[in-house]
Amino acid sequence: MTLQPKDPPLPLSDEDRDAAVRRLQEAYVEGHISHEEMDERLHQALTATTPGDLTPALASLPQGKADTASTVAALTGRIRRRGAWRVPRRLKVESAFGKVHLDLSRAVIEHPVVDIELQLGTGRAKIKVPRDAVVDTEGLQTVWKVSSYKPSRRSRPGGPKIRITGAMGFGRLKIRHARR
Repeated sequence: MTLQPKDPPLPLSDEDRDAAVRRLQEAYVEGHISHEEMDERLHQALTATTPGDLTPALASLPQGKADTASTVAALTGRIRRRGAWRVPRRLKVESAFGKVHLDLSRAVIEHPVVDIELQLGTGRAKIKVPRDAVVDTEGLQTVWKVSSYKPSRRSRPGGPKIRITGAMGFGRLKIRHARR
């Protein structure tokens, strides 16, 4: 009887390693592990070469955060988010006649891709994105005015991707990058 050699384990991707590091950091911030335990587990995660090597580092941790979604709606008036607010993975903004102002420049963005769906009737929308963000407006349909967006020339790699989709009636959308 001859034994067949096992296939070598698949190498660990950078995305899987980054996700493991984020889970460990979240577990520490939420008080599930001590500082010393986080250091030890981070070392295991950063030196892992296969997905199986991550198992001991992630053992007994609570499950990661679910893909978050949120809806903000107003018939009239103003929708405004600014400062250090937590941006969900998917954000739906609905406004029939009001103004929308989303400032993501100092917001807590935990996801590499954020989808913002705009459902706007009339009125204006302004979105300020981080300096290093990449903005995609291909999925946005406008009836009357075109959106105003110039990609940043000074953007650095590694920023979040902000995908803006949805429909705008007779309003106007202005997107700009933060200066710092």
